[in-house]
Amino acid sequence: MPSVSIAGEVFGYAEKGQGRPVLFVHGFPLDRTLWDEQLAGLTECGRLIAPDLRGFGESRAARTANLSIEQFADDLAHLLDALWISEPVVFCGLSMGGYIAFEFLRKYADRLRGLVLCDTRAAADAPEAKAARKIMASRVIEQGLEFVIEAMQPRMFAPRTPAERPGAVDRWKEMVRRCPPETIAAASLAMGGRRDSTELLPTIDCPTLVVVGADDVTSPPEEMRAMADAVPTSQFAVIPDAGHLAPIENPAGFNAVLGGWLRRLG
Repeated sequence: MPSVSIAGEVFGYAEKGQGRPVLFVHGFPLDRTLWDEQLAGLTECGRLIAPDLRGFGESRAARTANLSIEQFADDLAHLLDALWISEPVVFCGLSMGGYIAFEFLRKYADRLRGLVLCDTRAAADAPEAKAARKIMASRVIEQGLEFVIEAMQPRMFAPRTPAERPGAVDRWKEMVRRCPPETIAAASLAMGGRRDSTELLPTIDCPTLVVVGADDVTSPPEEMRAMADAVPTSQFAVIPDAGHLAPIENPAGFNAVLGGWLRRLG
């Protein structure tokens, strides 16, 4: 897998296709392989780039001390620089990747051609959610990665996914098991400390696609529809037979929606 050096630290990424750049940003606690079906199936839609975020995947050696959502956004801007990409990109972020998209919007709006917000939230964590992030951060260090899998799995998938698409569940578990506990702890605290982005929604002036799995209980369809309604330039889509991880639960359905939107974007 190719890699680039950013401020002396190595970041891994995957890339396919050519043309307009589309940046795929994974969620927590995953890695770039979340987007394998998208990079394989949408190559005619542009230059598709899926990086491993700081501390994850092939970027695991990068320092995660005092990690923040802003740091992730800065890393991605530096990644684009390292790849000599100066034209505006389509930023596609899932869950934590969506949180990073909002921070990228704050700091680098001129680098955006479009936004794709997948199974994510604009609102900051409520106090009880922040407390749960802190518990996750401490318990993953004490108990290891199986604790994370046990804690998160019930909210990740549509009810039928484990029986009908067990490979999607296995892929998710493999991604979690590849993630260092220290990265999970740091990223969990970073998400708990993120800024509320609700006020940004009416100011978004680039084309925006809001996508959610029909059975997502973590970022429910009704919440994401309200988020889409607040964005003047948005399109909203619900992916059937999917929960919080639509790109791997129903990749064909997800690719049909995203591919159609990218083609119309021109």
